Amino acid sequence: MSTDTRVVPDVTPERPAPPARSWSRGPGRLPYLLMLPCLIVISALLLWPLGQIVVMSLYDLDSVRQVRGQREWPWAGLANYREILTDPFFQMVLRNTVLFALANVALTMVLGTLVGLLLHRLGQRMAAFVGGCVLLAWATPALTGTITWKWIFDDTNGLVTWLFNALPDGVSSGLFGRSDWTGYGWFNSPLSFFSILTLVIVWHSFPFIAVSVLAGLKSLPSELLEAARVDGASAWRSFWSITFPLLRPVFGILVVLSTIWDFKVFTQQYVLAGGTQDRPTFMLSIYSYATAFSPPPKYGLGAAIAVVLTVILLIVTGVYVRTLLKQEEL
Repeated sequence: MSTDTRVVPDVTPERPAPPARSWSRGPGRLPYLLMLPCLIVISALLLWPLGQIVVMSLYDLDSVRQVRGQREWPWAGLANYREILTDPFFQMVLRNTVLFALANVALTMVLGTLVGLLLHRLGQRMAAFVGGCVLLAWATPALTGTITWKWIFDDTNGLVTWLFNALPDGVSSGLFGRSDWTGYGWFNSPLSFFSILTLVIVWHSFPFIAVSVLAGLKSLPSELLEAARVDGASAWRSFWSITFPLLRPVFGILVVLSTIWDFKVFTQQYVLAGGTQDRPTFMLSIYSYATAFSPPPKYGLGAAIAVVLTVILLIVTGVYVRTLLKQEEL
């Protein structure tokens, strides 16, 4: 009896070696390659001018020829920053900017949220009509809208002046202490000026908040709101217990964007004030512009003010991002 001791060869096919990954096709690098064109554009349009402003803030520049490079730039170091930070007028301007931004952000968020809730409750056709009318204010250029508001408050032919003059003399005198409003300077006192400026900014900004809140409301699960309604929760209770917590990231982004926009208000203030002569109503943006370009020009000092404004906005954005990351971890 013989024993077959032959060994059966292994016929299992060999797996081909995986192709070597090239640098351009690596999954970890592809997103960065896709972002590269955007980063180049951002660097060219934002980072490069910002870097130039930072450099200019470190020099004593007082002529156009220096800016053009036709004259030497005297080194100032941090002298420009020391000058503005110790200037009482700068402290007043900073206070105006912070208070104005806080008031406008609060009013814009409240009004925009209320309008967004209203649009969410309206029917489809009525919501489209009201939303279209609201978006007209947002789509209006800042310069055009501000000129219109300046005409409304014109001291001779303005709509507000006409309405106040149309009041009975007894009512107008009893409420406001005057019966003839022709020639009244609505933009002369800081209080009335900032009130009108706030009206212009809120009118132009709240439609974006309303549409953003409406988009967030459309994404909420209707089952939660329906269950709260069945349990007898009021509309106010449902908003604070369900809607607001779910839309907290949306509200956070809107607050940051509104803060940035309101800190940088320039066009509306420049048009309403008629230039840079009304110094008691200065805010950081127009203060930087007036310092840099009003005779005698101080480009280095104006650049330092712009850098301070940028740092404030970066701090606000950083605080929000950090808070958002902590919420995601929880």
